[in-house]
Amino acid sequence: MEQKQSLPKIIISGKRKTAVAKLRFKEGSGIITYNGLPYTELHLFHRLAISEPLRIYENTIGKLNYDLFIKTSGGGKEAQIQAARLAIARALLYLTKSEELKRAFISYDRNLLVQDSRRKEARKPGDSKARAKRQKSYR
Repeated sequence: MEQKQSLPKIIISGKRKTAVAKLRFKEGSGIITYNGLPYTELHLFHRLAISEPLRIYENTIGKLNYDLFIKTSGGGKEAQIQAARLAIARALLYLTKSEELKRAFISYDRNLLVQDSRRKEARKPGDSKARAKRQKSYR
């Protein structure tokens, strides 16, 4: 009976708004799965967003020798893609520990490594929205 190769216990996460992406990796041939599907089956702009850190990695380091498994939850589709993008970049940096790769990520887009801290503003008591106030009439 063949033993199943176990994944490492290291999980890299990325967040955007309320979306969370968790990434596991193992030695392999560069296969990337996003929520159980190959990332090549995503819509064009989502596929391009996820491939950005991979292309920067290939330009600076070389071929990717790891399989990446990404699971996302919470938030919306766009926030989940951005969280996955952040998790991929952090995982690649964790695997290589390369300062050159870190500089390349930051010069391309700082949000590849640094979480975006913007959140939706809370609604205020007695109002319908966060900023819009009720109009009052004097006549």
